Amino acid sequence: MPRDLVRRAARRLRRTLTGARPAVPTTPPELPVLGYVVAGGGGAHPASAHVRVVRRTEHLARTGAAAVRQVDPVAFVDGADPTAYRAVVVQRDVLPRGLVAPFLAAAAARGTRVAAEVDDDFFTDSGRDRLARAEYDPDRLASIDALVRGADLVIVSTEELATLVRPLAHRVVVVPNALDPTIWTPGDPAADDDRTPGERRVLYMGTLTHAADLELLRDVFTDLTAPDGDPVRLEVIGVTEDADDPAWYRRVEVPDGHYPAFARWLVDHRERWHAGVAPLRDEVFNRAKSDLKAIEYTALGLPAVVSDRPSYRVAREHGVVAVPDDVAAWRTAVRAAVTAGTADPAVVHWVRTERTIGGDGDTWRSALLD
Repeated sequence: MPRDLVRRAARRLRRTLTGARPAVPTTPPELPVLGYVVAGGGGAHPASAHVRVVRRTEHLARTGAAAVRQVDPVAFVDGADPTAYRAVVVQRDVLPRGLVAPFLAAAAARGTRVAAEVDDDFFTDSGRDRLARAEYDPDRLASIDALVRGADLVIVSTEELATLVRPLAHRVVVVPNALDPTIWTPGDPAADDDRTPGERRVLYMGTLTHAADLELLRDVFTDLTAPDGDPVRLEVIGVTEDADDPAWYRRVEVPDGHYPAFARWLVDHRERWHAGVAPLRDEVFNRAKSDLKAIEYTALGLPAVVSDRPSYRVAREHGVVAVPDDVAAWRTAVRAAVTAGTADPAVVHWVRTERTIGGDGDTWRSALLD
């Protein structure tokens, strides 16, 4: 048999046996584009923008689920940015009040889904009063209200906040806060030479909206000692702008930097503290707060002691110590925490497996891109 006929017969036999077909070049599908509008730029954003929006969008980009980019809202409205966004996330009051309606109209004309992202109570009288004391002016609050009412969906951090938003919004999706493992995974701790020897230090960190909550700790930490007699000292990052530190707490100054740098600084200096606390007054505004502090303290390896409020219900169910409004109970819980010095392994497991971006489910991505 001629050689070329042998080769053709062999090819036919191979296809019969393996089902092989010649490779056909394929074009990979285009990724959906997710835009986001947050304060700041170039990676320098407020902490809430990083936690709620930026870190999650970067995770989508890293995993190949979407192409992501920060949106200039003016360019979006006037057409200078013609990108075919699948969806755009707009955080809080980042849009000036007068730009909200044109932005929503431009998105509707382009078939782009708009998601408003809010993580505080901007809606009740109590919440607005609290935010006004933290320098939120009426125009900022009006911007949030207009955005929430006009967006295709609203993403919130807690079920309590969702209850407040549902009467105003078309659709509400709850996505609990989660930590980005690229910045919250501990490495070797840094040397911290300014620690006072022979004392146990407890961390309380937060924004200026928590200044009133700080006062709950005055009687807890005044002259508090550990069971072995060592003094227990509260250290505060943020929370208050009081110029002078009172006798019952010490202010800790953190090197300048945006949220990722701040978080890495905390992780590097985690051995400075023996526990973390998160007090919350029993106010309407606080009932919509998230359990972010509890999961951040746990990521630092610290036992967390928190107020027994709805914000910390899930954290309590996983082993975080939640305390009623009783000074003696708080003092007992803090003493036990600084004596332990490290987070409960069960709480650590919960944070790593359920409250870390990438391991906390697909709700955020599917709400925006499906």
